[in-house]
Amino acid sequence: MKITRDDIRNVAIIAHVDHGKTTLVDELLKQSGVFRDNQEVTERVMDSNDIERERGITILSKNTAVRYGKTKINIIDTPGHADFGGEVERVLKMVNGVILVVDAFEGAMPQTKFVLKKALELNLSVIVCVNKCDRPEARPKEVVDEVLELLIELDANDDQLDCPFVFASAKTGVASLDPDEPGTDMKPLFDTIVDYIPAPTGDPDAGTQVLISTIDYNEYVGRIGVGKVDNGKVVVNEPVVIVNEHDPDRMLKVKIGKLYVYEGLNKVEVNEADIGSIVAISGIADVNIGDTICSPENPEPIPFQKISEPTISMTFMVNDSPFAGKEGKFVTSRHLRDRLFRELNTDVSLRVEETETTEAFKVSGRGELHLSVLIENMRREGYEFAVSKAEVIYKTDERGKKLEPFEIAYIDVPDEFTGTVINMLNSRKGELQGMAPTGNGTTRLEFLVPSRGLIGFRGDFMTATKGNGVINTIFDEYLPYKGDMNYRSQGSLIAYETGTSITYGLFNAQERGTLFIGPGEPVYAGMVIGENGRTDDIEVNVCKKKQLTNTRSSGADDALKLTPPKVLSLEQALDFIDTDELLEITPKSFRIRKKILDPTLRFRAKRDAGNK
Repeated sequence: MKITRDDIRNVAIIAHVDHGKTTLVDELLKQSGVFRDNQEVTERVMDSNDIERERGITILSKNTAVRYGKTKINIIDTPGHADFGGEVERVLKMVNGVILVVDAFEGAMPQTKFVLKKALELNLSVIVCVNKCDRPEARPKEVVDEVLELLIELDANDDQLDCPFVFASAKTGVASLDPDEPGTDMKPLFDTIVDYIPAPTGDPDAGTQVLISTIDYNEYVGRIGVGKVDNGKVVVNEPVVIVNEHDPDRMLKVKIGKLYVYEGLNKVEVNEADIGSIVAISGIADVNIGDTICSPENPEPIPFQKISEPTISMTFMVNDSPFAGKEGKFVTSRHLRDRLFRELNTDVSLRVEETETTEAFKVSGRGELHLSVLIENMRREGYEFAVSKAEVIYKTDERGKKLEPFEIAYIDVPDEFTGTVINMLNSRKGELQGMAPTGNGTTRLEFLVPSRGLIGFRGDFMTATKGNGVINTIFDEYLPYKGDMNYRSQGSLIAYETGTSITYGLFNAQERGTLFIGPGEPVYAGMVIGENGRTDDIEVNVCKKKQLTNTRSSGADDALKLTPPKVLSLEQALDFIDTDELLEITPKSFRIRKKILDPTLRFRAKRDAGNK
């Protein structure tokens, strides 16, 4: 017989990137008494990993729990970036409702639509939290209309259309049910969660069923499966079996080693957990996302939606440059293989495939940001390797026609740059779908663009709009191939010989284009040290010393003025590299290089490719 656990609410916080989800969780934690009065708390306490804190984005979904009166509210903070959409899709299976956070100025954005669609498909209850109501340009009433239009567009049912709206400022820690009356604390939001989000239900007498929605990893205990108890109860040391809906042959007999529930920011060890509890289970080495932990008597898997497929891939390979192995700790193909396959333990949206050579692996993900975060993590862990330019994953339809992934790009730019941006995207095979003023002298453009047209676009876009443009993209569908496209209009400046860069050589080279290095840096033949002002590649000798004679003194070099080099970040370097180049990545450096370092062989390869 099914019962309802009235003392628990399970809720996920979903939103477009940068609409204030993590800050909202901070306030819910503070106002529920999780922290001591005198405890120092960092901002965005849920963004625990270094890259999340540096970039101000959430990459991994996180679990926490707060107490409000007699009710325990389990909260899952999810990422807003489309590249980490796989994280959002799977954690929604653990909750009975969502809080959709929408910026009171920006309104419903592309990712708002994506995450809301996923929640509605799972028939979850929705609370809309219009956040940042204290912004001077906030327009909460119009945003309410936008969200209602979005709900109608996504075929929400009557209950979902009748969702409550809460008006908040997560930064100042207040919420209200009336847009004209600012609140004094978060109590209205807490009350709405308790009143509106359904309590979890299940059969306590049935066999155990726990769907694993997230995998945590810990150096000491290994894999930790996180999921919700749907039926029965979980008890430490009891024998259970693991089954999976997508793998009918899977039937593993295991024992539950340790069991945890969430309290505040901590995991608390318990001996058993009942229906509706979100639990973390350790001691099972082979647990995967989508597995169901069941009683041995009646093992029945819980359905789990398939995660969206990757759309973009890169080749990760062993570094074979002249400087290979000098800066990295893990440099062999075995190190690289083990690390990439270990990432699959926790990242459901990633694919890793072996290639014809043992030195290289094809890694596919949901977008450039998805793969660049993996690269950055590996670099910080001491790995040294090289990657190729990102390429989209093509498909063919039943008639053998080539298809490629397309994305919808929503772009907000100051009015004076609209013409420039339209031209830039037209040259990348983009089609303008819509254009509307958004007030404050900005225009919103909507484009349908091939995914490959967006590779390397963000850097050029930010330069063209002087840093004032905002671009958000979301995968649309696979459509017929739009023809060949040039990624880059400028060529590369290539180092002619191996050595150390010298002011005299750089001074001569800088007349040809923009340099990426300064004096005193080690270079090798075939390494890209700058961007040519013209379309072709050119070799330059940056190690060239001035010949000293009676009339030329070495001190004369001091008068040479070098333009400061353009130091590329990881994303800029990934954007810049062309299809015949690689990015060498070490814990200390990023170096762009040609795939073929020898200039004669490189020329032959280019000539042969042109003759085909």
